[in-house]
Amino acid sequence: MTLHTRLAAAVLVVTTMSTPPTFGDEGMWLFNAPPLQALKERYNFTPTQAWLDHVQKSSVRFNSGGSGSFVSATGLVMTNHHVGADDLQKLSTPEKNYLRDGFRAKTPAEEIKCKALELNVLQSIKVVTDEVNAAVAPGLPAAEAFKARQAKIAEIEKANADPKKGVRADVVTLFAGGQYHLYVFKKYTDIRLVFAPEKDIAFFGGDPDNFEYPRFDLDICFFRVYEDDKPVKPEHYLTWSPAGSKEDELIFVSGHPGRTNRQNTVAELEYLRDTGYPYLLQRLNRLEVLIGSWSERTAQNRQRGEEELFGIKNSRKARIGGLQGLLDPKLMGRKVEEEKRLREFIAQGKFDGAADAAVAFDAVAKAEKKRAELIKDVTLFENGSAFNSGFFGIARTLLRATEEKAKPAGDRLREYAEARLPSLEFRLFSEEPHYDDFETLKLADSLTLLATSYGAGDPLVQKVLAGKSPRERAFELVSGTKVKDVDFRKKLYAGGKEAVDAAHDPMIELAQLVDAKSREVRKEFETLVDEPKRQAYSALAKARYAMNGASTYPDATFTLRLSFGTVKGFKEDGKDVPAFTTMDGLYERSKDQGNKDPFELPKRWVEKKDKLDLKTPFNFVSTADIIGGNSGSPVINKAGEVVGIIFDGNIQSLVLDFIYDQEQARAVSVDSRAIIESLRKVYEAGDLADELQGKAK
Repeated sequence: MTLHTRLAAAVLVVTTMSTPPTFGDEGMWLFNAPPLQALKERYNFTPTQAWLDHVQKSSVRFNSGGSGSFVSATGLVMTNHHVGADDLQKLSTPEKNYLRDGFRAKTPAEEIKCKALELNVLQSIKVVTDEVNAAVAPGLPAAEAFKARQAKIAEIEKANADPKKGVRADVVTLFAGGQYHLYVFKKYTDIRLVFAPEKDIAFFGGDPDNFEYPRFDLDICFFRVYEDDKPVKPEHYLTWSPAGSKEDELIFVSGHPGRTNRQNTVAELEYLRDTGYPYLLQRLNRLEVLIGSWSERTAQNRQRGEEELFGIKNSRKARIGGLQGLLDPKLMGRKVEEEKRLREFIAQGKFDGAADAAVAFDAVAKAEKKRAELIKDVTLFENGSAFNSGFFGIARTLLRATEEKAKPAGDRLREYAEARLPSLEFRLFSEEPHYDDFETLKLADSLTLLATSYGAGDPLVQKVLAGKSPRERAFELVSGTKVKDVDFRKKLYAGGKEAVDAAHDPMIELAQLVDAKSREVRKEFETLVDEPKRQAYSALAKARYAMNGASTYPDATFTLRLSFGTVKGFKEDGKDVPAFTTMDGLYERSKDQGNKDPFELPKRWVEKKDKLDLKTPFNFVSTADIIGGNSGSPVINKAGEVVGIIFDGNIQSLVLDFIYDQEQARAVSVDSRAIIESLRKVYEAGDLADELQGKAK
């Protein structure tokens, strides 16, 4: 794809300061702008367009927040156990705990249909920057500019979506508003569980080993995609490498990194360091104590809260690592130098748009100051942290959907745009379980947070609590709501605003009570933070293109990206850390820790030890540039064959949110050879191993 014409023109007039912007194997590259030159220069390899198309259409996005890939001709999808954990928990019963004990379907009839799981496969990419920008007249006030842009985006998405054929269309914002691309997906909603190992081996080492290396985790999970009650037969799927990977080999990662902040100005990084991350960590610590204590009370509590607690712990550890990076003078010093270089280039005024770029830094700084002022209101009200309950989320979705659907496209909240409604309805009407006791616990704590944040005497707080303690009010809301019934939701959704208003449901009434405040805060944030930053970063993106040429990539946006690197160990505290671990290391690690939780091996792994080739590579590290959201991404070789699957980064990789570092930061993968060895010799799942290896039945 060609770049936006004005950006390309800007590049042509620049002859100075063209130092490449990337370092080593840095880059989360767009599939329509792959790093062909870098790959050719560094590794003497140039992927063909057919290779790129094949990898793109073999890659899968999980709406639960991870990545995966088609790995067989009959719709088998591979991802991580921790990506599939939410679905494992939803499918579990008091008698069968699939998250803890694992699952295997020995026949197609035993494959279990998931609840509310949607998979997306990217089919095409089209640059629509000019169309979107043309909808915003020069000099338009921020609020009107935001509305005009959203209307055009909704129009483009609606014109390219086809819900009846399972076609989803999303306009993706890249370079913080510097570009807009239309991503058209094939959407699948009939997803069935095929295999998952026990959690004790999928997350061996637990929280102590999380983000560490060496690792010994079989973090895998397999699903199958169905359409019309039959397994799909994808045209594109990844085949299995017969030999796995080796030290210094070039590998690729195709996945959906969630969010990075590498192009942020120093002012925005300072906001994250001083305000954003500390505030988030306070809430994560609070929730970890709350749910952790509750989970320890009974086995049932642990089963119900296990997956949410894992996510909280994982986020807490990741944000601590990110905050440490922001507090590192060397890292921030590098960001300051990068910004200084860009400022000096802009000051030369040698490209179209230099005047807008010159004022962009101040615009971002002003927006970040406003963001700090709004963080409490946005977090507690619009983001719903003051009403932490799945039932509240359902109630607010019903309330807003029936209001938003009646509005013109340009006036709607974006998540209620016409093209997005099928996915919203799929989630809204799912049969996923909610538990009254767990919902009451979380809601009571969040109402306490609301009261202590604004004061018990605040008028809105008093209306929310309705003369009761947070615990009493939470119990009243959870026990009294009917939104837990799917048929009730469908009736209100079909009946529109009148039906919702007449429902007299306590949780819906709570959503109605706080919605005006939530919408007010959201509008203020969109107008005074989002839109000014969008325009400022768009100007800075043009400046970066002018300075560096096209050899750059946008920050991660949970859209499909291609990363590359080599299988390589690293040094830590002066010691060499090898690239690979092996199966015998798993048993040694367990023995050294007394085979106690979280280093306790599942029974079958103890019993089948003598069946295994203990020299089989288990996990490995590479220099590939990844971040949260890449979990479940396939790791492939130059032939496009699977050699592993991403499941983590090491502790040194947590700064990758802000800056790339190849010296120690590593992506951690499960080795493809360990997957086959485990399936055949531990789980006696030879049929599944045969399917992965393309062996005829």
